[in-house]
Amino acid sequence: MLPFGTVTHSPLGTIEADERPVRVSLHIAHDNIEYVGRLWFAEPEWTNSGIPDRGIVSGRSEAEVLERARDLRPDELLQRFRRAHAEKRRFHGLRRLTNEVLTKVRYLNQVAVSMRSGLLDRDAAAQEMLLTEEQLVALVRQARMVAGVEG
Repeated sequence: MLPFGTVTHSPLGTIEADERPVRVSLHIAHDNIEYVGRLWFAEPEWTNSGIPDRGIVSGRSEAEVLERARDLRPDELLQRFRRAHAEKRRFHGLRRLTNEVLTKVRYLNQVAVSMRSGLLDRDAAAQEMLLTEEQLVALVRQARMVAGVEG
């Protein structure tokens, strides 16, 4: 959800969507400005947290965010579920590959900064950066194979 602080999980209840029960929960985190909640929807047989709504519920405290989420009417929750369902990620392989590329780019930058600040030996850092670059190229070459593939 958000890369800041701890995330609290609060079950909100169940709604009916196309004659199926859907669990609704709220995940709240603090983003160093305000408390931000995101609704998650999951069918009972799902073993994961479900799919998140892209919209947020914000407030000055966790209690305020929770209260605002509990004030949403069932029809509003259903609309948010339909939006979340329509926008859910379908291309998991490409997402995984993208996350790997981002991790490698961050690592490359970390090595470069450490080298430039004198924390790492220049030759060893240059070798590590070259290896990371080769790994990035290999990942980019895989993108064509996973792009557009659902699941």
